[in-house]
Amino acid sequence: MSEKKLILHDTHVAAGGQMIPFAGYLMPVRYTSDIEEHLTVRQGIGVFDVSHMGEFILEGPQALALIQRLTSNDAAKLFPGRAQYSCMPNGKGGIVDDLIVYMLEENRYMLVVNAANEQKDWDWISSHNDQGVSMTNATDQYCLFAVQGPKATSVLQRLTDIDLGAIKYYHFTVGSIAGANEVIISATGYTGSGGFELYVKNEDAQTVWDNLFAAGAAEGIKPIGLGARDTLRLEMGFCLYGNDIDETTSPIEAGLGWITKFTKDFIDRERLQKQKEEGVSRKLVGFVMQDRGIPRHGYELQNEAGEIIGQVTSGSQSPMLSKGIGMGYVQTAYASVGTDIWVAVRKRKLRARVTRPPFVQV
Repeated sequence: MSEKKLILHDTHVAAGGQMIPFAGYLMPVRYTSDIEEHLTVRQGIGVFDVSHMGEFILEGPQALALIQRLTSNDAAKLFPGRAQYSCMPNGKGGIVDDLIVYMLEENRYMLVVNAANEQKDWDWISSHNDQGVSMTNATDQYCLFAVQGPKATSVLQRLTDIDLGAIKYYHFTVGSIAGANEVIISATGYTGSGGFELYVKNEDAQTVWDNLFAAGAAEGIKPIGLGARDTLRLEMGFCLYGNDIDETTSPIEAGLGWITKFTKDFIDRERLQKQKEEGVSRKLVGFVMQDRGIPRHGYELQNEAGEIIGQVTSGSQSPMLSKGIGMGYVQTAYASVGTDIWVAVRKRKLRARVTRPPFVQV
């Protein structure tokens, strides 16, 4: 299967973007260096083209009921202009996908799903849609730009009459910005450094991108690739589907009990409630390397005696800490903050310490 090209593919190539296959698309992994791009977002402003993400529109009088049955969080708490992080349990105690649910208006919602899971998610939702909810896959109609960093709000404010400072975290509005109308301006992101995500119609994508970079030139605005996106989210302890959560991991094991609400009925409710009450045998933890070394996905986690107690799911060198950091599942006995565990790196055993994310304060 050949990868799809982003609408702004040529713009990324012209900017020096190194394009790689990712989730069915050709995506920029970096433009300069991962560390430089990481620090740009932590200290200034960077823009990610994450137009590969999937957008589904669900509408009709039964839309909320369908979302409530499929997702672990309580979507009844949403109102127009409010978004919510959630996940879809798979009926076997695992996770179909994690996603963001937007309430656009009464009886109309947008689900933003991971690109690699787009078809799987669509099929899963469709298979449970027995109440005639209208479903539209709008993925190919929108570009998504994540404008992130401490200078993001001030730069974006020059491009709109909307008071961006009034949009709270996980809230959004729809309006004109950067030369485009009907943009969903969402105070969300995957970096922990603040900013907004802009859902832009394809025909407006180039205009918005160009206006963003013109407005942020004095602040050193830069395009940012997937490499820095991964280290930024890891420093925050944000889960990445396919690494830290998947069809075999439960939200309770993954520390996502906070998006698992037992005040409503949903797929896997009884199973997950039992896990919460009785406990689980493994938990997803964060850890910081005490010895020099970089943990990588798939490395064994051991106790002091060398017994295998788990596995690294995500790991990298933290540009902010200049230390290796990671996440992984360990036996519950080793999950307490402050516990020393060991990462098997080739033939060496390197000490790490269980830490509660986020790993950096921004």
